[in-house]
Amino acid sequence: MSSHDPISLTTVSAGFIQDWLDALNARCTPDAMTSLLQRSGLQTGPMAPAQRVTLEEIARLYQLAAPETGDEMMGLWSRPIRPRALQHLLTVQREASSLVSALFRFTTFWNLLLDDFRLELRSNPEEVELALVPYLRETAPQRFGHMLILKLAHGLLSWLSGSETGVKEVRFAFSRPDFAADYAVVFPCPVAFEAAQTSILFDPRQFASPIARSPAEASVFLERAPLDWIFTGSRAHTNSLRVRAFLYGAAWQSCQLPDAAQALKMTPRTLNRRLKEEGTSFQNIKDALRRDIAIRALQQGTESIEQIAFDTGFSAPANFHRAFRKWTSRTPGSYRL
Repeated sequence: MSSHDPISLTTVSAGFIQDWLDALNARCTPDAMTSLLQRSGLQTGPMAPAQRVTLEEIARLYQLAAPETGDEMMGLWSRPIRPRALQHLLTVQREASSLVSALFRFTTFWNLLLDDFRLELRSNPEEVELALVPYLRETAPQRFGHMLILKLAHGLLSWLSGSETGVKEVRFAFSRPDFAADYAVVFPCPVAFEAAQTSILFDPRQFASPIARSPAEASVFLERAPLDWIFTGSRAHTNSLRVRAFLYGAAWQSCQLPDAAQALKMTPRTLNRRLKEEGTSFQNIKDALRRDIAIRALQQGTESIEQIAFDTGFSAPANFHRAFRKWTSRTPGSYRL
């Protein structure tokens, strides 16, 4: 992802990764956990759920934690996933003759490794569903683990086809969390909660033919993990990201709802309604973009906090400090790398 697009700027709430941190903590000594967090750029102490985490920090933590724990899923499943498992998965995927075949290979691979859940592939000419089915009814879903394995399936399909594969819907077998809006950064589709089973649904009529992937390309995919398969590059799947992309490419500080509606070819009332259905608003999107631009500028460290305050539309640094603490529960200075 380019650092000059609205997706790479995106942050997620600390609550989004807390299940992962809890699982990782169970795989590490306290000193090892502190070291992993420090080297990835994350806060070592408890984080408030509203704090923001960048995509780069998540990627660095994955790249450090997977080899150091000896578990490529870092405690998200009851059985550790041994080193080189994902490399073998890519070898298996590269030989698939179709994307449906790739999904079948994906299910058989993980069903050899997982003890908590099995993957089921349900297919008809109009819909393909990959579902996580617990072996025991009382097994609780691990929210980050369920997200990660669905995104790995989607990321591999996108890698095999050479472009982001469309998704009809994602369903999670847990209640809607406070950080539900963060899933828009991950999945190019509507996301539902409190489903009977966690699953991802595709329209096979839109599947592209797989392209030949070399061992060198597979190595690059693994080296960049999880960037190439966790975070979506799509701009068109939700109205909220379409608005965010429009604002990022425009004079966002002065843009108002009618400007975005005109760009998206709908009336302001329709856009307002659709954003509300997605659990957000034009002002929330604008504030989130402003926040993420500020976080990126703070981490780059080339401008003063005062200059960043003015660049993000605040009339005085004190106003910026108050707004930033409200957005993230932290001070601007704490985001300096």
